[in-house]
Amino acid sequence: MPNSTVIYSSKEHVGHITLNRPRAGNVINLALAQELTDVCERINRDDNIRVVVITGTGEKAFCRGNEMEQAQVGRTRPGRERSLAKFKETGAVFNVASAIAGIDRPVIAAINGNAFGQGLELTLSCDVRLAAKSAHFGFPQIASGLMPRDGGTQRLPRIIGKGKAMELILTGEIIDAEEALAIGLVSQVLPPPELMPAAEALAQSIASKAPIALRFIKEAVNKGLDLTLEQGLRLEADLYFLLHTTADRMEGIRAFLEKRKPQFKGR
Repeated sequence: MPNSTVIYSSKEHVGHITLNRPRAGNVINLALAQELTDVCERINRDDNIRVVVITGTGEKAFCRGNEMEQAQVGRTRPGRERSLAKFKETGAVFNVASAIAGIDRPVIAAINGNAFGQGLELTLSCDVRLAAKSAHFGFPQIASGLMPRDGGTQRLPRIIGKGKAMELILTGEIIDAEEALAIGLVSQVLPPPELMPAAEALAQSIASKAPIALRFIKEAVNKGLDLTLEQGLRLEADLYFLLHTTADRMEGIRAFLEKRKPQFKGR
């Protein structure tokens, strides 16, 4: 759909989500929030999808935040006052990072440009983050008397540690991709032309693995962060033993014995 604010396609077990408001820096508005939520629900209903890649259209921005954040710094485009008023009225329900985090299979963020505010929160809800060298990151809301509201205060400390997370959120500092790599916010930094090929190669590598095991691994890691070590180990063991009841597990054993590539079916 040419007017869609979110473009979705799938190929070879990989779902591709593209934020599609390049002239606005892929800023989140009501339409994008709803379309993105709908796409995430669609993915969870599609057993053919094993991995998801999310990126933004254009070369400058992955997502510069949402319309409310932009209005606070005077960047709202003319004629958007009505949309902004509605966003302020209903914005609490548009937890787009939560929608991405709710995808029950691995999600890779290919961060093609700047990720600020709720745009950064979107990347934090992904499982793996790759960034273009030109990308920058930050939570600038504090300068306007605001704070992150879509998981930033919770996910960032879990990823990079409390001390550095507090520093970034409290100061509103903008960091470049190399610093993001150094603090563990992203796992790879690549020249812009190499970003999507690298993300695609990683997605295909993951998608070749057993899909049930992929989901169980994501569940074990994410849920385990909120459990005690003993509880997390018990969850891991339970999921491990459940895998032994799947046809994919038997296929993995047969493929190993027959020295061939396994053909996993997600059963």
